[in-house]
Formats: sequence, structure tokens, C-alpha cells
Amino acid sequence: MATTADMRNGLIIKLDGNLYSVVEFGQNKTARAAAKVWAKLKGVDNNRSIEHTWNSGDNIFPVRVEKRNYQFLYKDEAGFNLMDNNSFEQIAINENLIEHPELYKDGQECFVVFNTETEVPMGVELPANVILKVTYSEPGVKGDTATRAMKAATVETGATVMVPLFVDTDELIRIDSKTGNYIERVKQ
Repeated sequence: MATTADMRNGLIIKLDGNLYSVVEFGQNKTARAAAKVWAKLKGVDNNRSIEHTWNSGDNIFPVRVEKRNYQFLYKDEAGFNLMDNNSFEQIAINENLIEHPELYKDGQECFVVFNTETEVPMGVELPANVILKVTYSEPGVKGDTATRAMKAATVETGATVMVPLFVDTDELIRIDSKTGNYIERVKQ
């Protein structure tokens, strides 16, 4: 059992029979009333996003989750097929549980988040950043580099990422897996 003092971003809690992940939280305190704790919650087992408020010190019900190393194998009509790196068991995960599905390539390492009470997969996450090869990019025009101009580039997974003008075809780039944004060029 935990209280609202244990609230943090990324915490998964059970509320009204559903599982929610804490996206953002804060505290409101007024001179006359008791402090209130508010949180923006994103549904883990549903696609709802809600806001909820508790009195300071109220009980919350966190769910214990575990991240396990998996490897992305391929995508088919069953979903994304992943292999456990320890037991070599394969599972198929529905695309709506995948974070940024356009960034997955064959052999990509990922983490499957399991609810330890039910052993049900709750989602799949990539490492903090991924390295992908640019397969197509328009050439940058000399003289356009005075500002931080960006152009669209297609990477090996088929995703389109906005990159600076100096990035060319066949270069490796690092992409933030949480936002899908370009970070930097990678030396080969």
C-alpha cells in the first residue's frame, strides 16, 4: 500500500479497476483547505487519458511491473513477434501496445513490460535511443544552412524523421525513441 507521497512519473497504478501510468503530477495547497495531489494518467490497458485528484495522504494502489529483455523478430498479421533473450520463447504483441512501432527493425533490442501479478504484457519499449540508417534524403542546398532548417529523411524501417540539411543518404543517425526526433549523426 502506498500513499500520494509515493507518486512519481511512470508509476503504474490501479484506479477503478483499470491500470494507468502517471504522466504528470503535482500538488495544490490552499490556505484553508488540505493539500490535494493531482495527476494526469494514461491508460495502460485502455486508450483513455484522464486527470484524477486525491487528498494529500490518500492511499493509491501501485502495480508491480517488470521490464524484460526481448528481441524484435518480425511483424505479421498476429502482431509484433518478439523473442525472450533468456528462454528463447516467442510472443506476439498487438501493435497498440508498441511504443513507436515505426522505429523497430529486425533484431532490435526492446523491453517488454509485464504486470507481475498476472504475467500479462502491458507494453513494449525501445532503449532510450536507436541507431538507424538513412535510406533516402533529399540533398541539402548550399546556402540553406544559415538557419536550423530541417528536411524529411526516410530511415531503414520506413519511418520519416526530420533531420538537419547536412544528413545524407546511407548515413547512420541516432533517434530519440520516446519522441521519434533526430538526436545526432553517428560515425561509421
